[in-house]
Amino acid sequence: MVSLAQLWLPILLSAVFVFFASSLINMLLKFWHTPDYRSFTNEDEIAAAMRKGGVTPGAYVIPWCKGPEAMKDPAMQEKFKQGPVACVNVRANGSMNIGAFLGQWFVFCLLVSIACACLAAPVLPAHPESHVAFHTIGLAALLGYSFGEIPNAIWRGQPWMVTVKYFIDGVVYALITAATFCWLWPA
Repeated sequence: MVSLAQLWLPILLSAVFVFFASSLINMLLKFWHTPDYRSFTNEDEIAAAMRKGGVTPGAYVIPWCKGPEAMKDPAMQEKFKQGPVACVNVRANGSMNIGAFLGQWFVFCLLVSIACACLAAPVLPAHPESHVAFHTIGLAALLGYSFGEIPNAIWRGQPWMVTVKYFIDGVVYALITAATFCWLWPA
């Protein structure tokens, strides 16, 4: 068994490698995620209606109902039938701060690597067979990077194809994480 402190280098470098891999995927492979998001043909009208309604940052649903009893109301059922049925996330006004997003993404990558180390350190022997270490760490990283996307498709209406693409990204990140840990596992 190795200590968590002994895994500081694979924790840090796997997070750095995943961060750079995700940057390359999103900057160089424009065909991959660019089509995931669409615009409204009447974007200005929708934005004006949201401003008029005093929308603040948060998660919204259309149509909104107070609970299961309200779902039985014929007027509510008609709203669902007519549509649109949507989940909308609203951020704070102002320019997109890509630096803050990237900082949060790096912290997330670091947390996934720490979780992988927390799992691997007590369960793997001091000198694990490489395929066992790769499998254990890779599976932990896959859980961290990929499986969280599935609820977005189930509950928030994210298209399944978008979810599948993010899941594939997570597989790449998991492979990078596992390879980094195996390469730098303390001898």
